[in-house]
Amino acid sequence: MSKLHISDVTLSFGGLKALSGVKMIVEPGLITSIIGPNGAGKTSILNCISGFYHPTSGEIRFGDHNLSKASPHQISKLGIARAFQNIELFSGMTVLDNLLLARHQNLKYNFFQALIYRGKASRMEAENRAYVEDVIDFMELEPYRKSMVGNLAYGIQKRVEVARALTLGPKLILLDEPMAGMNVEEKEDMVRFIMDIQRERYITVILVEHDLGVVMDISDRIFVLDFGQLIGSGTPDEVSRDPKVIEAYIGEE
Repeated sequence: MSKLHISDVTLSFGGLKALSGVKMIVEPGLITSIIGPNGAGKTSILNCISGFYHPTSGEIRFGDHNLSKASPHQISKLGIARAFQNIELFSGMTVLDNLLLARHQNLKYNFFQALIYRGKASRMEAENRAYVEDVIDFMELEPYRKSMVGNLAYGIQKRVEVARALTLGPKLILLDEPMAGMNVEEKEDMVRFIMDIQRERYITVILVEHDLGVVMDISDRIFVLDFGQLIGSGTPDEVSRDPKVIEAYIGEE
């Protein structure tokens, strides 16, 4: 399992610095949360890790691979998947078809093999279908597998969004506010799935989440951003007692 190293990452848009000299080491096999007030740079760091933005300076490495200038497609191939804050699914397709389409990048056969659909092509399609069915079972989506995504309740759509990322077979999964807009019961379900992703599927989790109660309960390590700068890091207990973190969230007395 690979560590994620974020070294002195700065991200600028003209004169605006979204991130400034951010340093993080994400240990494999853990749930690592990134927290901070609105506009702190949380989604910006996920965008840099996943290749949607390229850092203005600094470096991001996943194991032996430099991600700093890599495309989202290349990064996905390295085993990093992402579930978005705003649902990025095909609303006019079924749950099953959305997940099969996401898994498509793992198919490795040529046009001729696909045309005759025998041998390697049919075998790989069967293997990928089995993998998707396993994810559907894991995320408890069986009752919705043939339902159009656009007709599902919001909480179920968020679950499908996480399932879509899991179908890529990631080593590291980025979860951008997976519980935003959910009711209490839906949040409890998502917390359970996140913990199972780490414990049962052995996937490293990076979580961006505003619900501090959830973050403190399930995180192994927390990084805190404020105005694009890292102001604290450590265990949940250490972070909760850090004066800089307290000031960033509730202000000076």
